[in-house]
Amino acid sequence: MLVDSHCHLDYPEFEGRMDQVRVDMAANGVTHALCISTSLEGFPRVHALAERYANFYATAGVHPDHPESSTLRMEELVELGARPKVVGIGETGLDYYRLEGDLEWQRERFRTHIRAARRLKKPLVIHSRAAAQDTLRIMREEGAGEVGGVLHCFTETLDFARAAIATGFHISFSGIVTFKNAGALREVARVLPLERLLVETDSPYLAPVPHRGKTNHPALVRHVAEEVARLRGVTFEALAQATSSNFFSLFSISP
Repeated sequence: MLVDSHCHLDYPEFEGRMDQVRVDMAANGVTHALCISTSLEGFPRVHALAERYANFYATAGVHPDHPESSTLRMEELVELGARPKVVGIGETGLDYYRLEGDLEWQRERFRTHIRAARRLKKPLVIHSRAAAQDTLRIMREEGAGEVGGVLHCFTETLDFARAAIATGFHISFSGIVTFKNAGALREVARVLPLERLLVETDSPYLAPVPHRGKTNHPALVRHVAEEVARLRGVTFEALAQATSSNFFSLFSISP
């Protein structure tokens, strides 16, 4: 059993392809997928996938790269997050890599997501890029540890990972962990507590080796799990069982 803990199956790359996506998942032992919301406009598509397929779930949130949604109201997010099969709040967080200038709106929107998650008692899905210190500071100031969650597609330092775990969060690894230039990240994947690890694709992006450069999809999470298992010196089956159990426990889903 494997779970893709973070994918974007509502994106155009998957239009008309969902039957094949699901066949490929089954062939690779991928039993569940969490479909991630990145905008209010796209939420209905994400939620529709979760409602249509029993083994798909959804989140509600606005990606930090979307400045046009900077005035997000907490009440609106709470309403979406309370819908059936919505198991988490996000993708939220901070991204100082792609955007420049005064990003206070981004920090305020991150706070809004954390407050909504606490209201709903649902975990957070956090994106953090080139913003580690502010991400941790806001998580602590807003009490994100109350609900926990996951730092998805992790690419930061071991110190950051350990601080996030101490705050009550999980760390999720994507196809990046299979890249040749990801030595530091592979070390993070090797030493973190197994009970805090998840695996993901971030489909349609970041396809793992040996599919790098192609459209990613949930079945390929198997390559991520195989690499993390190799790094840790455990069997693929043990890694798959642990990360799946971690996912179901974090998002309060019955397998």
